[in-house]
Amino acid sequence: MPIPGSGLAKGLAVTLRTMTKRSHTAQYPDVQPELPPRSRGVIGLFEENCTVCMLCARECPDWCIYIDSHKETVPASTPGGRERSRNVLDRFAIDFSLCMYCGICIEVCPFDALFWSPEFEYAETDIHELTHERDKLREWMWTVPAPPALDPAAEEPKEIAAARKAVEKAEAAAAAVAAEAAARAAENEPPTTPNPEGDA
Repeated sequence: MPIPGSGLAKGLAVTLRTMTKRSHTAQYPDVQPELPPRSRGVIGLFEENCTVCMLCARECPDWCIYIDSHKETVPASTPGGRERSRNVLDRFAIDFSLCMYCGICIEVCPFDALFWSPEFEYAETDIHELTHERDKLREWMWTVPAPPALDPAAEEPKEIAAARKAVEKAEAAAAAVAAEAAARAAENEPPTTPNPEGDA
């Protein structure tokens, strides 16, 4: 059975220990804070990777991502081929007054078009200005830290392993074709006949 008042005594002891320590003041904004490498500041957009699949906007629980696009016809790349249509991004905006920084949009993006940036200084005096368009999101893209180095003992990524095997297979096939061509050339080479008169 706990002693009556022991919880109060423990709380007062923590308070006394804190009172005797010197306080540390962060000199922000003159000195920037050292943020953890995976800080969730804002979301950067790598526009070239966006295919306007709308997956991020559909999965967003706050519906704070606004995307507009149109279709363009791409002419056939080969004669007799058919024309194709592709989506062209017109608008990509995120309303950070609604965003709850869950990161679902970044997780579900199949083409790596969205990334976390550690930037956090984007306060505005008007809530309407917290809706940032794709130009601002692209600026934040260049503040995204590089991914951490892979563990040396980790398994090789499947994509890299498949690409390496394909290259090795192609090199082996090319070497076999070259060896076969050399063998055929050696078979078709006319035999050398000795010169009866001898060398001059």
